[in-house]
Formats: sequence, C-alpha cells, structure tokens
Amino acid sequence: MSSVTPDLLRLYSHSDALALADLVKKGEISPAELVDIAIAAIETLDPRLNAVVIRHFEMARAMAAEMKPDGPFAGVPFLLKNIGSHWKGTRLTGSIGFREDFVCDTDSEMARRMRAAGLIPLGRSNVPENGWCIATEPRLYGLTLNPWNEAVTPGGSSGGSAAAVAARMVPLAEASDGGGSIRVPASCCGLVGLKPSRGRITYGPPEADIWFGSVYFFAVTRTVRDSAAFLDATAGTLPGDPYIPPTPDTSWLAGLADRPRLLSIGYTLTPPWGPAFAPEVVAALKDTVALLEAFGHNLEEHAFTTDLEKAWIDYNQVNSVEIARDLDAQADWAGRALRQDDIVAFNWAQYQRGHSQSATTFSAAVDGIRRANRAIATELAPFDAFLTPTLTQLPRPVGYWDMNEPDFDAYIARWTDAAFMFAFNISGLPAISLPAAWTDDDVPVGVQLVGRYGDEATLLRLAAHIEEARPWIQRRPKHCVE
Repeated sequence: MSSVTPDLLRLYSHSDALALADLVKKGEISPAELVDIAIAAIETLDPRLNAVVIRHFEMARAMAAEMKPDGPFAGVPFLLKNIGSHWKGTRLTGSIGFREDFVCDTDSEMARRMRAAGLIPLGRSNVPENGWCIATEPRLYGLTLNPWNEAVTPGGSSGGSAAAVAARMVPLAEASDGGGSIRVPASCCGLVGLKPSRGRITYGPPEADIWFGSVYFFAVTRTVRDSAAFLDATAGTLPGDPYIPPTPDTSWLAGLADRPRLLSIGYTLTPPWGPAFAPEVVAALKDTVALLEAFGHNLEEHAFTTDLEKAWIDYNQVNSVEIARDLDAQADWAGRALRQDDIVAFNWAQYQRGHSQSATTFSAAVDGIRRANRAIATELAPFDAFLTPTLTQLPRPVGYWDMNEPDFDAYIARWTDAAFMFAFNISGLPAISLPAAWTDDDVPVGVQLVGRYGDEATLLRLAAHIEEARPWIQRRPKHCVE
C-alpha cells in the first residue's frame, strides 16, 4: 500500500461507513482517495483471504471521479455479493462456471438505492456455488478464509462479504439471507448482520418473489449505526410487491438516539433439535442475558415448541423446486440444458429433487412452512424480542460443509448448527446477529436477537445499547488493514 499514506490508511481502517462519508462531505477526504485505499487494501490482503472474486476497480474509480458528496454513504467503497443485486455493468456469476460471462444489463431497485446513497462498488464477494451453504468454498473461485482464524469458515453464503468487512477492506458489503446467509457469516467474522422483515426491501424489478418471501437482501457491517443507515437507504417497496411491512415514523438511524423502553425478552438455552449448544455459545448467551437484565429488561427462558425440524425439511422441499426453476432459467441464458458436471454434487441432487416432486408434495411442503410461520409468530408473540444463538456450535473447520455430498437428505440433515436461522426466514420476523464473545483462539461467537414483524427499530435500539456497553468495532482480526 505504498501509494496510500499511513495516516489515511489508519483513518480508513478505524472508521465505519458513516464516519468515512462524513469526512467526504466535509471535504477532508475524497471519494477517489477512499476508492484507492480500498483497492490497495484488497490487493494487499485478498491474495490470502480470497474474499473479492470479481473486481470492477476501473468502474469504481470512474464513479468516484464524478461523485458529488450526496447521500448517507457518499463516496464509501463497498462490495456487491456474487449472489445479489443486479448493478448495471457488473458481472454476476453465483460461482457457477457457465455463468462466468454474465453481465447485468440493468439495475435492480436495491442497486439503484445503493447508488443513490453514494456507495461505490469495487466488485463482488465470494459465495458458495449457488449459495445454499453456510461456508464459502466454491469450485470456481476457491475457498475464502476467515481473517480471525484461518482454520475455521467465515460462514456463508455471504462469507466473502463478511471476510472483507472484518479485514477492513471495505466498511460494509452487500449480503443476502435465505437460511442464515447474512447472520451466519456475521457471527463467524465478528460483525453486525441484520436480516430485515419480510418485504422490507423489494425484489424488483428482476424478481417478483423469491422463496415465498423467505430471501432477504441487506448487508454486513461493523457497527449498528451503519446497519440502521443502510436500512434507511435501501428499504421500500415497489407497486405490486406481495409483502408490505409497517414503517416507523422516524428513520431507523435517528431512532438509535432513543433507548429502548423496558422490554420483555425471551431467550433459549435449548436447541430445537440436534446436539446441545457448544459451551462457548452457552457462555455468550448467558453473558448477554446478564447484560440485558442489567439494562433493566425482563428476561424469561423459553424452549421452542414449534417443530422446527419438520419445518426445515419442508423448507428444503420447497426450495429445491424454486432452485431447480432458477437453474433452468440460468441454463436457458447459457443456451443449453443443464449438465450434471456444471454444478457441484449437492446442487445437482437439489436440482433433481426439485424436478422429481409432484405438485401435491410441493403444495404440502408450502403448507407446512406456512403453518410453521404461524406457530413461530404465535409462540414469540408474548416477547418484545427473543434471544438465541446465531450458530448453536462454534464456526466449523474449513472443509466441514462439503457441497460434494450427493445425498440431498444427508446434506440438509447436518444443518443443526443453523437451527435458529431459517425459522426467521420463513416467519418473516426481523433478526440481527451481534458479536458477543471471542474464544481463546480468536474465533468470534455471535448471538441473535429476533423482533416482532416490522419492528427493526426496537432490535436496532437494543443492539446499539449492547454495542455501547461492550463495543467491538476496534477489535481487530489477524488479517486486517493496519
């Protein structure tokens, strides 16, 4: 990073996105300087971490040269996810080999809003092939390493985004979540990962709906206030959207100035199925419970009674059909039928499962997840917020989540670590993962707070209070911009 002064580098590394944008607005740093710092950081750190697999540096420099200091994130460099928003002129492959040459020819509404907020994309972050994995180890690009501890996964599917933000290459990065893919990598990399309420951010115009409203687009950040400001910048629906959540009277960022009222908060120390929580996870939960009690909130232990194991099986039945349809559409773009050697073994098994289901089997699975949706919402209705682990176990070693598994049922049966993830995809409730602890060998441990539908405001206020009491932003991983 010889072309970047140590003072600028230190300023960049120790600032969140809003702080950098404020410097741009004051004229103390330019968007071009920020982009050059971010590019230098990527070129220095990414050969080791492999988080940024598609680069659009010249496009970013051109945007920075023309940018006016407008928007909440004016001039701030960031990364798109490689399963994410359509941003005109950028490549988008989903880590699938036959899509290597796909270039977006238009902006999605999410991209338009990120552009209006002043964000400058440097490229796209690594993802597992087609996304259905909580590690990031695709055949096409190779594995992404966790900047805290290279022996464990950075999570997935937004693992590249999380690794890049944790290493300070960029202050925030796009992420998406169909079964934990924002929250899991946030937990594995010591970040803030908000999954908004169903319908909070439109799928349009490229898509009308994805997985019956169970997929969410957002970001991973280092601070709660960046997440709140990003929600302000990107939230909103388009005419005809199928899900319309309630909207608060004030902005989510402005709302952080207020402490949450005293809340009724539930928490669980019991897995809905699968093995007991890892001891380090239990300790992080109990420590968070103690902190929330010290704030004056009323805490009540509650073990889930909804049959989440059945709901997980139903969810994967539904998703296999949705993914098979999507893979066929991608193959149509390539101009040929999908072949078994085009995709990794599990993705082929998922594709086959999707095509083999009868209409009545699919309908029964849809009914199953809708019943689970109602049961989850009913069960949590007495609580203003609910605390769970993000992952029931510590981040797994690299290679543990092997997508070369050809048995569809065996692969999904291993996902008990993420038992508290998909439940809030199918129920539509907002959920946020926060850094809670680090192990002796520097592995982050996250906890998850779940809110009422449409009430991101309470979650963000509560998260900001936790962050203020136990700040994490200046804690730095092994691989990090100095």
